[in-house]
Amino acid sequence: MFEAFYGMQHTPFSRDLPTEKLYDSLPMQEILGRLKYAAERQLFAVLTGDCGTGKTTTIRRFVDGLDRGKFQVLYLSDSKLTPRHFYKGMLEQLGSEAKFYRGDAKRQLHREIELMKGIHDIQPVVVVDEAHLLDREMLEEVRFLLNFKMDAQSPMALILVGQSELWDRLRLQSFAAIRQRIDLQCRLGHYDRVQVDEYVARHLHYAGVDQQIFSDGALDEIHRYSGGAARLINKVCTHCLLYGAQNGYRIIDDHMVKRVIEGELS
Repeated sequence: MFEAFYGMQHTPFSRDLPTEKLYDSLPMQEILGRLKYAAERQLFAVLTGDCGTGKTTTIRRFVDGLDRGKFQVLYLSDSKLTPRHFYKGMLEQLGSEAKFYRGDAKRQLHREIELMKGIHDIQPVVVVDEAHLLDREMLEEVRFLLNFKMDAQSPMALILVGQSELWDRLRLQSFAAIRQRIDLQCRLGHYDRVQVDEYVARHLHYAGVDQQIFSDGALDEIHRYSGGAARLINKVCTHCLLYGAQNGYRIIDDHMVKRVIEGELS
């Protein structure tokens, strides 16, 4: 409803924005460059960030930027992922029915990957989301998966994506063997005050609005409430736009943002 009131052509702070329309900060460009390098060189990368900082959105942007004629992305996101379901999930995405036993499924996956790379010249990129929820057995299986042809080459690019606690776990001495195999580490941070301003302006521009709707004071409050986390920026901005449209305010100031936070988001 607020879209019509503010003359918007699209909803500005939704989760389904086209990836090319999203805010593109310098740190984001660096992370996307690292992930692309990992895909090209078949490396093992870990992407971590606090809750709401845009990890899955980053992966969506990364995947959309890959040449589908050169790469095939296998995406898994399961908090209860076991080694057997890991191989089963990947083989199903490759169009094969996984063998029952883990060792057989692992060898089957390696054969499928060799065919993909050798015949079709397509490089696999495996993305495991919510990796901070993986248990020790699954993390150990990652290490065994990367042992290929006497450790002479990597069978795939592997990207683990998870909250910051994932890296805290990998830093433990018991995970040293896995940690030593990590080629690239990427960490998503929080937006600072200037980046929050740019983020909001970028999303409003996508919606077809170039005039300022949020005052500088309002952006101060949005930054203070969200802590620079994209998910919370989206949430508070959407609630403020709803409140502004319902009450006939063309400009949203700091008092309105405080009122929304205290009345709807506290």
